Amino acid sequence: MTETIRFGGRFVVEDSVPESVVTPEDFTDEQRMMAEAALQFMESEITPRDAELEALNYGLTVELMQKAGELGLLGADVPEAYGGLGLDKVSTTLLAETLARASSFALSVGAHTGIGTLPIVFFGTPAQKQAYLPALATGERIAAYCLTEPASGSDALGAKTTAKLSADGKHYVLNGSKLYITNAGFADIFIVYAKVDGEFFTAFIVEKGMEGFSVGPEEHKMGIKGSSTCPLYFEDVKVPVANVLGEVGKGHHIAFNILNIGRFKLGAACLGTSKETIELASAYANTRKQFGRAISSYPLIGAKLADMNIRTFVLESMVYRTAGWIDGMLRMLEADETEAKDGMRAVKAISEYAIECSILKVFASETLDFAADEAVQIHGGYGYIREYKVERIYRDSRINRIFEGTNEINRMLIPGTLMKKAVKGELPLLRKVRALQAELMQPMPLPPFEKTLSKESYRVQQAKKAFLAVGGLAVQKLGQRLEQEQEVLCSLSDLMIQIFAMESALLRTQKLVKAAGEADTAKTENAVAMTAVYVQEAMESVDSLAKRALAALEQGDGLQMQLSVLKKLMRAPLTDTIALKREIAARVIGSEQYVV
Repeated sequence: MTETIRFGGRFVVEDSVPESVVTPEDFTDEQRMMAEAALQFMESEITPRDAELEALNYGLTVELMQKAGELGLLGADVPEAYGGLGLDKVSTTLLAETLARASSFALSVGAHTGIGTLPIVFFGTPAQKQAYLPALATGERIAAYCLTEPASGSDALGAKTTAKLSADGKHYVLNGSKLYITNAGFADIFIVYAKVDGEFFTAFIVEKGMEGFSVGPEEHKMGIKGSSTCPLYFEDVKVPVANVLGEVGKGHHIAFNILNIGRFKLGAACLGTSKETIELASAYANTRKQFGRAISSYPLIGAKLADMNIRTFVLESMVYRTAGWIDGMLRMLEADETEAKDGMRAVKAISEYAIECSILKVFASETLDFAADEAVQIHGGYGYIREYKVERIYRDSRINRIFEGTNEINRMLIPGTLMKKAVKGELPLLRKVRALQAELMQPMPLPPFEKTLSKESYRVQQAKKAFLAVGGLAVQKLGQRLEQEQEVLCSLSDLMIQIFAMESALLRTQKLVKAAGEADTAKTENAVAMTAVYVQEAMESVDSLAKRALAALEQGDGLQMQLSVLKKLMRAPLTDTIALKREIAARVIGSEQYVV
């Protein structure tokens, strides 16, 4: 790819070129071999013992995590200096996607390698890194992340757990509790947040066995039953001063940056499970016969498989586009950051794309929920029976819309973060709004749509203009009150999500078409069809979202004027999505797997 770096949120005001995005087609042989090794590990070690893992066998989970550590699967994000592999973000994303097929075991691994280990990677002192990272990279010790409390979920800074410096200045004494902690039943290292003197939000490294620290009973969950989820209790727990992670009073920097990483990795995990769901549903549809023929031959079943495949293709495009951007930012930061600040480089790169991380979290969790729901529907009554894995996937998927900040919270963060970046002058949002207002006063004839994807490219540009028009009006009408108008903010957020989704699929497909050549359409016709369908249906959503927001912002003649502007932006020839979905479905049914 080129060295073009797109800073977070700029996709709504600038266009990208296909060469600027990383796609799965760009994977190196080494990356593919790593994914294959992870897949072989799952098939040989995890799948045969799936029932035991799902029954929450602590000892087996730890044993298999240690085997994964021996293969390097737990140390991908840990620097080489501390026993890890120090891989790039595209590679670690591919690893997270591949391991997702291991169901609850994948969650245990993800919580350990991601939100459990990365706080020390990014914010630990050299002594802390040396003390903890080598054992975490091998699985000798398991990590857990402890933020949620009985009275504070989305409001993380409302935590009640306290820390008070001892009279001799050697320890902080922790009191309080945590709730819904993944890996709690068998973890050794806990990243715990508490307020020093009840005020200064701070992160601590707490070790299993510290006096006064106890783990409560397992929660009885709807899904992810093979993962450990317990409350934690702190009664005068003495934590050495050396175990403060980062700075006293700066724990929110750690918490929020780690949440960004968690959201991004969650997107990759949902992608992997969505692909597995397509395999299960298409294979079942080919074997299940009703009225004398396989149900896969019925168009409505085919349409479900096509929709599942299309949304997964779009998600995959978004995930690796973002991973590529993060890697690009890391390369850019390397020029002026010292080796001692490797962790902070990664934090800066990921926090720059906080908007995209939230977008991925929302889109990915809702894509998997959609795919799981349709897979159960395709299975019919069998989909409700535990013997079939789609039943578990359906139950397991529901938590993803709650993990790492609820989807509602993330929807509020997406436009809120964009506005903050605009106020800081980090992106030319207001200048683009003013330029659009002048443009809208001029005639806007439709261009010719002669080349492959020219209509889709035009429609993505029009969607950006619709967002700027609605967003500009919202700022003008509501000013500081905009952050209180959550329904309008949600509409703006969903507009941004659709724009990022459409453009990611479009750029990937344009890159595929360019690589194959216009004459060789066989290699790209499925991707072109999926992009065309998604853009058509997404623009219908854009139209609806914009109208909903405009109706809340204007009335009377003002509303009619705004609707006429929107109508002008939405004009384009319709795509026959029914015909294209039948073609896509035939390819999925024929291969019994996700197809690009």
